[in-house]
Amino acid sequence: MGPLQGIKVVDITSVLMGPYATQTLGDFGADVIKIEAPGGDITRQIGPERHRGMGPVYLNANRSKRCIVLDLKQAAGREVVLRLLTSADVFVTNVRPNAMRRLQLDYDAVSAVNKKIIYASLCGFGGDGPYSDKPAYDDLLQGASGLSHLIARAGDGTPRYTPVALADRVVGLSAVNAILASLVQRGASGRGQHVEIPMFETMAAFVMGDHMGGLTFEPPLDRGGYARHLAADRKPYRTSDGYICVIVYNDKQWQSFFKATGRADLGADPMFETFAIRMAHIDKVYATLAEILETRSTADWLDALAAADIPVMPMHDLDSLMADPHLVATDFFATAEHPSEGLIRSMRVPTRWSETPAEPHRLAPRFGEHSHEILQEAGYSAAEIKKLIADGTTIAAPPLG
Repeated sequence: MGPLQGIKVVDITSVLMGPYATQTLGDFGADVIKIEAPGGDITRQIGPERHRGMGPVYLNANRSKRCIVLDLKQAAGREVVLRLLTSADVFVTNVRPNAMRRLQLDYDAVSAVNKKIIYASLCGFGGDGPYSDKPAYDDLLQGASGLSHLIARAGDGTPRYTPVALADRVVGLSAVNAILASLVQRGASGRGQHVEIPMFETMAAFVMGDHMGGLTFEPPLDRGGYARHLAADRKPYRTSDGYICVIVYNDKQWQSFFKATGRADLGADPMFETFAIRMAHIDKVYATLAEILETRSTADWLDALAAADIPVMPMHDLDSLMADPHLVATDFFATAEHPSEGLIRSMRVPTRWSETPAEPHRLAPRFGEHSHEILQEAGYSAAEIKKLIADGTTIAAPPLG
């Protein structure tokens, strides 16, 4: 069983940042109870699907969970949540703080029924700033954190968003870190606590860790930015028949590169002499590298550079990534039979554990799949559950026929 076996997580998150965090906790062995509003998590509707509400974004962010549907605007729905929280270790929410207060599920209300609870609030902005109740989405935070500016500065001057939900996933992993640290602290003190994980501050730290540059100093020594990351030719390099990903970084690698390419003349060029000098001329250095790599095929370069112990990888597309020999050998894209969706492919937990292997222990649930089961565990009788369904407080998925 996973390292978090015995930890109970009540999850009131939706879209991606929160569900990605709680899926990770579930993959690590926690019992994650996903609470969905009657309208369902919007990611159920994203992408191609075999059955309504079971799209691929949802399937790949909500495994290792059980699902109960609750209308939290009803007093009875809130009562179910509080009953679940009395025996929970962690409560995770990405609902805006003011909305949680209106629902009477803020930290003070929750800790009143469970002093040991770790209350993890994934929010857009820190609660003590003027943005505290603004809505936040991945695109907004990529731009606000400076990331889109850096893409423009490194490219053609056009700001863009990365084509992955980078902010959601970075902050989701930061939330996992904060929750695990809080569980360790609770183990020592016996006390729970409120942990706030704000997207804006987390992404600002993530981006500026690389790009603070001369802004680190007062007065500033430059306008910030890591020159190597901003070099125009820091990108997959064109070969004679495609693209390849190469980084020649330290002195030894550059000497090996000169030897492998027969460019002893560059080895004698002062511009390539030391790491510091190369960084000072990084645009010219990378432009030279680009010119050389364009002269041979991708396959030739992969063989030659690997033989010279120079860091190199193919530039995959989505199809070729799934066929990568390393990922095939490690069975990373594993297939499984989903009870309602048939054969599906998902990704293994990347980390490896010698004593407590972390593996997905259930596939993403149908809408309301475990409502009846979870209510029973919380002590509700069959008659009470029937009334909750009749009143619209909960929805229970019909059994598979």
